[in-house]
Amino acid sequence: MTLEPFREEIRSWLNEACPESMRTPMPADEYPGGGRRATWKNPDSKVWLDRMAERGFTVPMWPKEYGGAGLSKEENQVLQEELRRINARPAHQGMGISMIGPALLEFGNEAQKAEHLPKIARGEIWWCQGYSEPGSGSDLASLRTSAVEDGDDYIINGQKIWTSGAWMFCLVRTAPDAPKHQGITFILFDMTTPGITVKPIKLISGLSPFCETFFDNVRAPKSNVVSEVNQGWTVAKRLLQYERTSIGGIGNRGQKEESLEALAARTLGVENGRIANPSLRDAILRHRMNDRSFGLRMRLATEEAQGGRAPGAESSFFKYYGTEQNKNRYDLTMQVLGSAGLGWADDDPNLGVTQAWLRSKANSIEGGTSEVQLNILAKRVLGLPE
Repeated sequence: MTLEPFREEIRSWLNEACPESMRTPMPADEYPGGGRRATWKNPDSKVWLDRMAERGFTVPMWPKEYGGAGLSKEENQVLQEELRRINARPAHQGMGISMIGPALLEFGNEAQKAEHLPKIARGEIWWCQGYSEPGSGSDLASLRTSAVEDGDDYIINGQKIWTSGAWMFCLVRTAPDAPKHQGITFILFDMTTPGITVKPIKLISGLSPFCETFFDNVRAPKSNVVSEVNQGWTVAKRLLQYERTSIGGIGNRGQKEESLEALAARTLGVENGRIANPSLRDAILRHRMNDRSFGLRMRLATEEAQGGRAPGAESSFFKYYGTEQNKNRYDLTMQVLGSAGLGWADDDPNLGVTQAWLRSKANSIEGGTSEVQLNILAKRVLGLPE
């Protein structure tokens, strides 16, 4: 069956529905996250989100009953191609779409899917991840936040870190005497629940998108347990694979920003049609070649996932290589800009670049450190002995 009628319909709809400002590079302060307390610096961001959500295009391959469009793999490929054609910004991003949504589709019961997935698709709820603790980062299974049964609820006490959102998907210890990987439960709860205290963490970039969260006798209904009690590690591992694949993709998302080539040509000048600085010219070319190769591999993985294949150990490769690519891109950007890239005043035109360069340093830590990813690849892909 030809997809040309579908392509023509999508192209016509996008040309009419996508605001002009949503076809420009996206500033950091216009991130399309949504949520109950969302503010919209650019009103077109909300218009674009609502229009895409109405068609199910924020999560195009999710079933229609959960807020998606129910597109086939081939139809979604057409949609993505047409979005790239007009250089459209993402209408909606965040952990809801990239992490907890796919996990609920795989492990959630019908009531959980019906309650949460449509809200995720429409951008109504912003999710955060309750995994890491001050003493449990890379060794996540050593977490100590506890959940004790009390009637129809669990009473949760403990602390999480690097969190920010309206709803949390959280790992808690429900069997303290069980082997550490077997006594963990995956549970959901609203961050407005009494007993939750949130304190911002200021990052080296000067921003505070993350927080530390404290739980003091917080009640969470047992009905919010995803999958089975004490078997949350299975859900947690799958969600980490979704997360790592998503984080890895940042290494191949520079196409909506000014390219390194254009920035270097504008900043350093051009000689005989080439960037004047031969050393940076060579480094940028190598980076672009690696970007292209990585992008093709990511596209293949996306198509495989759309065909129903769950992520595996290769997600650690995507996370490791993608974050290294992203860090390298910003390192090269700073080399091109030189001292002009070290702006910090509010009115400095390169403030965003400086902050993004500093923020990129966390890429190799969040979602599992690079060392953890290399260990996974060594054991599960290369079969090396422990």
